[in-house]
Amino acid sequence: MPKMLCWVPCVLLSALAGASCRAAGPEEAQGLWMTAEKDAVIEFKPCAEPAGALCGRIVWDKDAGTPADTCGVLIAQLARYDNEAWRDGWVYDPRDKKKYKGAVRVKSGDLAIRAFVGVEVLGQTELLKRVAALPAAPVCKP
Repeated sequence: MPKMLCWVPCVLLSALAGASCRAAGPEEAQGLWMTAEKDAVIEFKPCAEPAGALCGRIVWDKDAGTPADTCGVLIAQLARYDNEAWRDGWVYDPRDKKKYKGAVRVKSGDLAIRAFVGVEVLGQTELLKRVAALPAAPVCKP
């Protein structure tokens, strides 16, 4: 197919489906994500251990420096990317201090963290928005 016509199927599919032709890949989840309540930013990046896994850590907290500070808390560790989602691991909710089975996927530019017990369809999802940088204050101490 000539190079200039390659975009035609994508444009047609996007118009019909209302979605992007580009499927989210394993790297899409990496970066800084603000919680819906705008009270924390979580950085997702490859884990140091185990290799190949994705980890999410709180790198900004509106309560930094107070007793409610959650700076540095590891909130997700997911072992593999499959079927457009990171799976086979856990997510941690610092509000109730519990670990759950988890899945993380990027959908329509948002990062969806799904926490569940048993099967994924019975879980709860939190949507995060990508941010380019951390808010100026308060600052999490390294």
